[in-house]
Amino acid sequence: MPKPKGRPSDFKPEFIDQAKKACELGATDADLAEFFKVDVRTIYRWKHEHPDFCQALKHGKDVADQMVEQSLFRKATGYSHAATKIFQYEGAPVTVDYTEHTPPDTTACIFWLKNRKPKEWRDRIEHAGDADSPITVVIRKFGAGDSASE
Repeated sequence: MPKPKGRPSDFKPEFIDQAKKACELGATDADLAEFFKVDVRTIYRWKHEHPDFCQALKHGKDVADQMVEQSLFRKATGYSHAATKIFQYEGAPVTVDYTEHTPPDTTACIFWLKNRKPKEWRDRIEHAGDADSPITVVIRKFGAGDSASE
């Protein structure tokens, strides 16, 4: 039986769970490489050579992506949450519980719609017609008595 070429892999089975948890917290392949003290190409190789490692990364990244999607949706639609305000009254701290409301964010709405419904919300405007047909633009100068509404 021929000897394997190169040095033995630094991969350890416990890396699977560690990488999954790191990806759930938003780690990228480059972050994992730094964490495991290897080159990012090694992470790619480990994903290819160890299907369980690859699946763990996919699962962890899916969890993180779902959290961001939920946050974007909440930002786009607005939300309320319990909060506590701390005051000082006559030298003693006083806490007051209340409900804080965050209104919908227009930018988050636009981002959501452009990605979920690109045909209806994209910025690009498509013009019907032949690409070779000329477009005529008429520029009129209005005099003192003229108005733009004519």
